[in-house]
Amino acid sequence: MSLLGYSTDINTIDVFIMESPFKTIGLIGKPNHSNAAATLQRLYTFLNALGFNVLLEQRTGHQLTNVPKEELVKLVELGERADLAIVVGGDGNMLGAARVLARFDVAVIGVNRGNLGFLTDLNPEGFEASLEQVLSGQYLEEKRFLLEVAVYRHGELKSANSAVNEAVLHADKVAHMIEFEAFVNNDFVFSQRSDGLIVSTPTGSTAYSLSGGGPILTPELNAISLVPMFPHTLSSRPLVVDADNEVRLKLSLENTDSLQVSCDSHVVLAVLPGDEVIIKKADKKLRLIHPKDYSYYHVLRTKLNWGSRLY
Repeated sequence: MSLLGYSTDINTIDVFIMESPFKTIGLIGKPNHSNAAATLQRLYTFLNALGFNVLLEQRTGHQLTNVPKEELVKLVELGERADLAIVVGGDGNMLGAARVLARFDVAVIGVNRGNLGFLTDLNPEGFEASLEQVLSGQYLEEKRFLLEVAVYRHGELKSANSAVNEAVLHADKVAHMIEFEAFVNNDFVFSQRSDGLIVSTPTGSTAYSLSGGGPILTPELNAISLVPMFPHTLSSRPLVVDADNEVRLKLSLENTDSLQVSCDSHVVLAVLPGDEVIIKKADKKLRLIHPKDYSYYHVLRTKLNWGSRLY
């Protein structure tokens, strides 16, 4: 059943919506981005014409025309009410939304209006056919785990947040070396003097971790990588451990610089000498939706310019 001619067949539309696994669809845009706003408007018009209940994240929804006030909601409410969330933007925009949406049982798909687009599958120039398949129930679904990041001071929790890609321990100044110890399940692993440490999920293994020399972890792996940043030793190498382990970083009292833990480069947690940073797999997972023809290895070949088949 194709709906690209949806405006001429109301009965077909009614049947399509009844059979669709998604009834309420949330739209999330990229603030202050004219191209993303145009794509968001096109999505809104398309979905409304098909008869879906549509919600718009209020920070970007106000850029659209003819949107009833009751359809403009905060991101948390969108997560609570929507069956499917469509994020328009780049991977950074997707990460920001995903950290919130992972708390709810809402499926998430992205329309790429960024640069690389590892997490945003749909083409903004012709998303309708692929989105129609997804809305009809023809899609692939992945569960991507997040990291919980917590900072403790003298045994007391000081701050916490989550990360889809990675948690990065670093100084707040460029190229300043710090000292810390790393433990896995309270088992001492190493002490290190370096610019910091990247603790990455498989989702984040193609992001900052990759630029730091870390390994690519395919999404189905239950693993996290520990990637040193410019370590002061030639023997230091990335380490991959089971994601059900708890990683603990203990900051040396000898550190004199201000320290931070960054979650997906969006959220910054302050850290002091002597603090401990606990990183572990979060309970909630992100429900990431892809079109039926999605291939993770095709994405890698395309984004990383890998060679094509020889024969």
